Amino acid sequence: MAGLSSLLTFAKKMKRRLLKRAAALALILCIYPAGVIVFTWSYVLTSDFEGGRNGKLDAYRHSLASATVAYTLGEWAVDFTTWIFESSGKESNDMDTHNNRIGARLGLKARAFSDIEPAVRQAVQNGHVSTTDSDQITWLPPSKWRDSKLW
Repeated sequence: MAGLSSLLTFAKKMKRRLLKRAAALALILCIYPAGVIVFTWSYVLTSDFEGGRNGKLDAYRHSLASATVAYTLGEWAVDFTTWIFESSGKESNDMDTHNNRIGARLGLKARAFSDIEPAVRQAVQNGHVSTTDSDQITWLPPSKWRDSKLW
């Protein structure tokens, strides 16, 4: 009987450990995206780029978030996120996918976290309307912009 009691005590301890680890993982999975969003939007909301949706500002937002994710997790995380959110085949999704790829490359090239935003800002400043150049940030023509800092 003593052996069964010890086994039950051990099982309860293991269950508590497993629950604590699962809770910690869930917390991390919630905090990381929130951190990326807060970081990205802190720059977006103070940016002087125009074209809140589908314009330069949208290109900036996507490339900055993707650069941040690639720097901290890797390009695989950008590819996965892009696959989830940008798969509808609309012109704006194609633009976002294009800019996410460029942002990921910028994030991977960054030597320090503080290098990310200036590199992305410069890439957007060097970008162009409806470009297909895989090394150049793009956005839709101004007639397709929705001018707002938020969606």
